[in-house]
Amino acid sequence: MCVDGAADMGKSSARTHGQENERRIKANNREYNAQFRYANNYIKTSKYSIITFLPLNLLEQFQRLANFYFLCLLVLQLIPAISSLTPITTAIPLIGVLALTAVKDAYDDFQRHQNDSQVNHRRAKTLRNGKLVEEKWASVQVGDVIRLENDQFVAADILLLSSSEPNGLCYIETAELDGETNLKCRQCLLETAAMGQDDAQLGAFDGEIVCETPNNLLNKFDGTLSWRDQHFSLDNDKILLRGCVLRNTSWCYGVVVFAGKDTKLMQNSGKTKFKRTSIDRLLNFLIIGIVLFLLSMCVFCTVACGVWEWLVGRYFQVYLPWDTLVPAEPASGAIVIALLVFFSYAIVMNTVVPISLYVSVEVIRFAQSFLINWDEKMYYEKTGTAAKARTTTLNEELGQIQYVFSDKTGTLTQNIMTFNKCSIGGLCYGDIVDENTGETIELTDSTEPLDFSDNPEYEPEFKFFDAKLQKAVRRGDRNVYDFFRLLALCHTVMPEQKNGRLEYQAQSPDESALVSAARNFGFVFRERSPNTITIEVMGKTEVYELLCILDFNNVRKRMSVILKKDGEIRLYTKGADNVIYDRLKRSHQEEVRSKTQEHLNKFAGEGLRTLALAWRPLEERGFAEWKRRHQAAALALRDRDERLDAIYEEIETDLILIGVTAIEDKLQDGVPETIANLSMAGIKIWVLTGDKQETAINIGYSCQLLTDDMAEVFVIDGVAHDDVDRQLAKCRDSIRVVNTFLPHGPSEAKGSRSETANGGAVARPSPGRAANVKLNAPAVSVVTFRWEHNTLAHDSNEYASGGAAHAPDSHEHGDDSNGFAIVVNGHSLVHCLHPKLEEKFLDVVLHCRSVICCRVTPLQKAMVVELIKKSRKAVTLAIGDGANDVSMIKAAHIGVGISGQEGMQAVLASDYSIAQFRFLQRLLLVHGRWSYYRMCKFLRYFFYKNFAFTVCHFWFAFFCGFSAQTVFDEMFISVYNLFYTSLPVLALGVFEQDVSDATSLQFPKLYAPGHTSQLFNKTEFIKSTLHGCFTSLVLFLIPYGTYKDGLAPDGKILSDHMLLGSVVATILIIDNTTQIALDTTYWTVFNHITIWGSLVSYFVLDYFYNYVIRGPYVGSLTVALTQATFWFTAVLTMMILMVPVVSWRLAWSRRRPTLAERLRARTRWRRAAAAPAPRTPSARRARRSVRSGYAFAHQEGFGRLITSGKIMRRIPHADAALSALASLPGKFHPRSSTPPPSPPSASPSASHSASPPSPRAPKQDLDSVDL
Repeated sequence: MCVDGAADMGKSSARTHGQENERRIKANNREYNAQFRYANNYIKTSKYSIITFLPLNLLEQFQRLANFYFLCLLVLQLIPAISSLTPITTAIPLIGVLALTAVKDAYDDFQRHQNDSQVNHRRAKTLRNGKLVEEKWASVQVGDVIRLENDQFVAADILLLSSSEPNGLCYIETAELDGETNLKCRQCLLETAAMGQDDAQLGAFDGEIVCETPNNLLNKFDGTLSWRDQHFSLDNDKILLRGCVLRNTSWCYGVVVFAGKDTKLMQNSGKTKFKRTSIDRLLNFLIIGIVLFLLSMCVFCTVACGVWEWLVGRYFQVYLPWDTLVPAEPASGAIVIALLVFFSYAIVMNTVVPISLYVSVEVIRFAQSFLINWDEKMYYEKTGTAAKARTTTLNEELGQIQYVFSDKTGTLTQNIMTFNKCSIGGLCYGDIVDENTGETIELTDSTEPLDFSDNPEYEPEFKFFDAKLQKAVRRGDRNVYDFFRLLALCHTVMPEQKNGRLEYQAQSPDESALVSAARNFGFVFRERSPNTITIEVMGKTEVYELLCILDFNNVRKRMSVILKKDGEIRLYTKGADNVIYDRLKRSHQEEVRSKTQEHLNKFAGEGLRTLALAWRPLEERGFAEWKRRHQAAALALRDRDERLDAIYEEIETDLILIGVTAIEDKLQDGVPETIANLSMAGIKIWVLTGDKQETAINIGYSCQLLTDDMAEVFVIDGVAHDDVDRQLAKCRDSIRVVNTFLPHGPSEAKGSRSETANGGAVARPSPGRAANVKLNAPAVSVVTFRWEHNTLAHDSNEYASGGAAHAPDSHEHGDDSNGFAIVVNGHSLVHCLHPKLEEKFLDVVLHCRSVICCRVTPLQKAMVVELIKKSRKAVTLAIGDGANDVSMIKAAHIGVGISGQEGMQAVLASDYSIAQFRFLQRLLLVHGRWSYYRMCKFLRYFFYKNFAFTVCHFWFAFFCGFSAQTVFDEMFISVYNLFYTSLPVLALGVFEQDVSDATSLQFPKLYAPGHTSQLFNKTEFIKSTLHGCFTSLVLFLIPYGTYKDGLAPDGKILSDHMLLGSVVATILIIDNTTQIALDTTYWTVFNHITIWGSLVSYFVLDYFYNYVIRGPYVGSLTVALTQATFWFTAVLTMMILMVPVVSWRLAWSRRRPTLAERLRARTRWRRAAAAPAPRTPSARRARRSVRSGYAFAHQEGFGRLITSGKIMRRIPHADAALSALASLPGKFHPRSSTPPPSPPSASPSASHSASPPSPRAPKQDLDSVDL
């Protein structure tokens, strides 16, 4: 069970010798291990017990400033000398807030208790005196030997001793640790494996383990086992971690190394970094400002009270006697009264600090989260996965995202590899060519794939379209046979019979795709043993003796096998194209190599991932000598990996090229459209990937992060600090030249420059731009489809005029149809993030429309995010699908996880989860924008109504001698925010929307106001408070002037305090209702019920309180409502309050309408004319030729296990292991100057354009939204 949160578990981990620097354990010896006081296996993640819940929870809640503030007020109200209000006015809302929060906390902790109980009560079989005893997990201790059975959770971190599988192998699923469901292999020492399941031997096992201290490194373990006077090295392959599940293994035994909180699972479950939205931070600042405003009013009233008492009050002591605490001397008495009044007014006007604000905000966020969860348009039917808000505190931040940091593999791409094309012996296969025209036919869904059904082992899901390759196989082409033989033999895939069907388990989807392709063409990989590989070639079985596997790693970037058949020894190799080309036989196959290179460039231009295949014959004598040195290197205790690499280099030379493969890592559906719309919304998108440079660039073109109309694409690939410094300087100079001399886009070409890492940045014009580079390409109006030249003239007020957000750094929000892009390599990024180059790096990347960082580590991803957060103060979002994205997801303001092929760890660490990248645009442009819009509107209205209500007491102070007398009934003060005005504003915060979801997606620039916090900021807050103060002034003065010395027609006196309070309160409720009705744009049943229901409830509750409960204001409202004076006063007051508001809004909306207002008007007035939605055209265009990323797993394969003689009798039933894709460092090659073929024009005028149409979505000309 994966447990969230840090926990207080087990005993104290104090060590006998201070800080533990190594751990010593004796198996089956509890007395010895007890001296070290290692943590036991009991887990406690809950915070409270029944006894401690109330005091601890209240202590936590009163650590919040607002709650503590109101507690202090409640204490002051209990002092009769200074309180003019009953304590109930503060107690009711405070108790309500505390109770609501306590219920939520209690529910959360109850869930934690249930999880703890479930985990601690799992059963484990432990050896006690040579016999198996069943115990609870909580009773397991360090040093115990435990037995696990198939499909059982691992109770603690254990050292594997023996298993049911041959050679001590076992298989585990690590989904609880990293979310990955593919099985992983572990193997114990052969010496301990001999004990089998003999309980007597295992119970007598007394080995001593010395190992590392507890840490959170899931893939690392160092230790030694001392047993029978021998020492054995221990590594991670011999450890089973808590949280794993034993699979496809009948049983295994292990000794507990780490238990409870010391396990790597619990070491990794520390508290996630607390995230707060920018609105939260602003609210904290504003609350401080409101408190200062309250104190200033109290100080003013204090001084005024002292003056009044000195000048007037002391002469009225017959009518207004001073309290016994007050000195009789006039001056001293006035001072004491004034000081007491300070606290009295702090109590009376405390509602200006809204205690219900925090509760209302949480309720709104909670409801908005459900709207995200319930959105059917973000439901992915293929996997049955819905979007999920995993946090309820960040919704409005989704509407303010400025930077998106995305992983590539599995996020932008599907991480599902398909064998797409290949080149064999200089001939290209995979394209369908029209026999009449000789042109390549584009594949569509209706294109018929080849029929492989004559092959009994074919896979129905495999698709290939070029019949030439199938014909070559059938006629027995030697080169083609060598090609597929290599694919069927050179790998570390494990075969498995499952339900009578042959299935493969591979270390990467790339390798699985290649073996699957060979299988479907008739070269079926059947089985392997430690010394043989069996394949079936067109129905005939071939058995090869496996002499050696030279496994893959990130440095070698290739793998080889050495096989023997019929006395002939051959070495087969596959790897990155430039690595293989460097090792080809000199002056051999010149024509084939040249043609294959052309095909490589062609495949790269299409964004395909390539591998080169080669072989060489070996002499038996030479191989025997090499094998001897290889064994010596394999047994070396020092520098083993380096010595093995050197041995491999010796034999992987003089290779003969066979061909290349081209695998497609398909983009997810809707990725180009999503990126185009997010870019139009003013969001900068950075891709941070572990893939190699060329692969990342090709995917950048495929998803249209990089486009052919860009001015330049810079590549930073320097290795040394000085190289990177020079490259950044040249990039900055190039940008400065363009911005200085060609601010509206250059009409003359900049020469193509290509410099190496030692010379400077590699900057290239895009294809078709060698002769003429244009930055001022016309934009298409999404409404009128008129060609218009770009202009920044309308950007002075971005949202009001419908333009893009105009930030202080104008280069960040300039013309989005062209500009710069930059590609940074991981080794260069190390220097870019150094403090010396940080500013220069930022100066360059912030001028670029697209940024791609390749070959980056997970830590570097997080550092890049932190850099932008720190330097730009920008709101960031990170999205990924793998464990390597977790650090980036946690570092960003918002973390989004994609439930994809690389497991679920990214989802577990995220704030929001979606199934596909394309849903990100709906999450941001619809839900994010709505949440921000609703929250801002809610806050503006909330502060308005609170100031309109509270400041009435301040105006009344001038007419009551500053005595802290209240205008309103005490009960009205208590329930004003709780009942009368809470539901309408909550409905506004949950359901309000200015435009529909379709319009939000159709016009992404509606998102722009969130970037500059236009809808709620300090200015908007001041406007709302001033409006509230003005309203309170009118609300008080007009009724006061009307009822002062007023008489009813029947002669009854109307000028009493209670009648005035009832009139002002009633008009205040009517004003609040009218105001929120004006603010509501989108009316639902809930809005009608809450708005009009709250108005009705005021009268119902007032009559109930005064007539049923016998409140002090009984009859006051009844008398007022029966008099025409009240209705005249109410109408006059409402007209004075509403006419300026309505007039201002109408005038402003006609003079400077926002884009949303223009679109609403357009929808109302032109419903018949539907506006065309901007969509990114599908444009898979020919691009410059570069080396593509090769298809290979990042980590080692099964080579060591296969060749060690430890054959796996049974292969786990699991998907292929998902590993990151390898990369190849290399220089960027200049693009071909040959212009690509232009896609068909949409209109005759378009065909005469100076440059080909951009493959990006058309720019929205928002000024052309004609009303």
